[in-house]
Amino acid sequence: MYAIVDIAGQQFKVEKDQKIYVNLLEGEAGTEVKFNKVLLVDNDGKVAVGTPELKNASVTAKILGHVKGDKVIVFKKKRRKGYRVKNGHRQNYTQIQIAEIVA
Repeated sequence: MYAIVDIAGQQFKVEKDQKIYVNLLEGEAGTEVKFNKVLLVDNDGKVAVGTPELKNASVTAKILGHVKGDKVIVFKKKRRKGYRVKNGHRQNYTQIQIAEIVA
């Protein structure tokens, strides 16, 4: 059984006991989070597609922790002008584990 869920503006294909990294969510480690924007559920070949969301369907997950992603270097340069700018960025992520899919 799997579901396609909209979490913080991104769509994820999730299964029970799967661990995924999503954009930073509110909440501390160990708390339960419920996602109601379920777009599709496949239950052993029986596919239910929402228009755009399924009613009475939800996905429950547990927050495992908050982490930072890899550093991305942003370097800008204009030739022959002496213009150089170097910036770095690290995105914040939340690691969650899918506990239950209710369809």
